[in-house]
Amino acid sequence: MESRRVTKTLEDQWMVEHQVREIYDFFYSIPPNSQSVILELQRDKHFDYLTRGLRKLGPSFSVLDANRPWLCYWILHSIALLGESIDAKLENDAIDFLSRCQDKDGGYGGGPGQMPHLATTYAAVNSLITLGCPKALSSINREKLYAFLLRMKDTSGGFRMHDGGEVDVRACYTAISVASILKIVDDELINGVGNYILSCQTYEGGIAGEPGSEAHGGYTFCGLAAMILINETNRLDLPRLIDWVVFRQGVEGGFQGRTNKLVDGCYSFWQGAVAFLIQRLKSIVHEQLGLSNELSTESADDSSESELSDEEEHLEGTSSHVQKTCPLRQEGQENASDPTKIADTGYDFVNRRIAMRPVFDSFYLQQYVLLCSQIDGGFRDKPGKGRDHYHTCYCLSGLSIAQYSWTNEADAPPLPKDVFGPYSQNLLEQIHPLYNVVLDRYYEARRFFSCL
Repeated sequence: MESRRVTKTLEDQWMVEHQVREIYDFFYSIPPNSQSVILELQRDKHFDYLTRGLRKLGPSFSVLDANRPWLCYWILHSIALLGESIDAKLENDAIDFLSRCQDKDGGYGGGPGQMPHLATTYAAVNSLITLGCPKALSSINREKLYAFLLRMKDTSGGFRMHDGGEVDVRACYTAISVASILKIVDDELINGVGNYILSCQTYEGGIAGEPGSEAHGGYTFCGLAAMILINETNRLDLPRLIDWVVFRQGVEGGFQGRTNKLVDGCYSFWQGAVAFLIQRLKSIVHEQLGLSNELSTESADDSSESELSDEEEHLEGTSSHVQKTCPLRQEGQENASDPTKIADTGYDFVNRRIAMRPVFDSFYLQQYVLLCSQIDGGFRDKPGKGRDHYHTCYCLSGLSIAQYSWTNEADAPPLPKDVFGPYSQNLLEQIHPLYNVVLDRYYEARRFFSCL
C-alpha cells in the first residue's frame, strides 16, 4: 500500500491544528473561574488599539494608501460593535477625510485625489453611516454617487470596480449594497446583476469571484447578499450552497475561506454571515428541496419532538412568516419590480423572524474567535499571526453573527446561554447581516435617507 504523500498544505494544516489544540487543552485544564477570565472580550484593550489606529498609523501602513477608507471602516465599525464611540474631534476629522476622498463626479477613492472605486465607496459609505450624525450622512452626494454606479455598470450585467477595472462579484455587491442602504437602488442598476452572479455559482455550491473561478467565502457572501437585496435569491442553488458553507467550518471551530485551505478568523463573518442569511431563506430552500413550507412554526428549541425527515429536520423550526421573492426573471425580460420595495428589501429582510436553527456551530465559532484570534488588543487570523484592523473588524463581526444566530426576533438581544463567556462582558452590538453595519446605525440612516 502506498503511503500518503505529505504536502505543504497538509503540514500547514497539521501545524494549525496542533497550535489550536494546545490552546484548547490548556483552556479546559484550568479551573472554571480561570476559564471565565480567559474568555472575556478584552474591550478596553481593543478600544485602545482601535482609537490609536484612528489617530495615527505608522510608516508601514503606507502600502495601504489606496485603502484608507477601508481602514476607517474597519476601525469605526469595530468600535461601534463594542458599543463605544469616539470623541467629537476624531469624528469631525473622519468626516472631513472621507469627504476629501469623495470624487467630484461621484464615488469615493482610496484617498484624496485618487480615482473612485466601488470597494472604497462601500467602505466610505459604511464608515459615514457608522458615524451616524447628520453631518456624516449629509456629506454623501447621492445623486453623483448614483451616476458613478451607472458608469460602472457593465454589459455583462455586473459592475466594474473602477473605470477600466475588473468585473466581479465584489463589484456587484458593493454597488448594490451602497445603492440599497442609501435608497437609490432602481431597476436600471439591478438589471442583469442576477444573471452575472448566477454564472459565478460553482459546482461546489459556493460562489466565485467571476465565472470559472473557485468558490470563495468572501465572494459567496457578496453574491448571496446581493441576490437577497435584488430579490433574486430563488435563482441560486441554495441546498448546494448550504452544503458547501457548512463544510467550511473546520475542526478548529473557525471557518476556512475555500476548500482545503486553513482556518482564518476573518471568515467568522464572511462564512458565518452566509450561514446566518440562510436562516432567513427557509421558504426558498424548502421549495428547492421539494418540501412543504408549512412544516412547523414551533421554535427551534422544540425540534427534538419532531419526526421529520433529515432534510426537514435540518430546516425545521423556521417561521412561515417569510418574505415572498419576486418571480424568476428570465434573461432579457423586463424587470417590473416596484423600485420602492427594492429599496427597502434590506429593512424587510432584517425584520423577519429567525426561528430556523443555525446551520453552523455558533458556540464553537465563538470559542475559536475568543481563544485563538483574540490577543492583547486586536484580533488575528490564527495562532502565530499578528493582529491587524481588518481581522479585528471581521472577527468581531463574526462574533456578533454567532451571538445573535439563535435570536428569534429582530432587535432582541440573545439569551445568556447563546453567548460564549461572560454575558455582559462579551455581548456585542447586533449588525445588519446584509451590509455589516451596526443595526441601530442602519435604522438611523434609513430614517435619514427616507426623508430626503
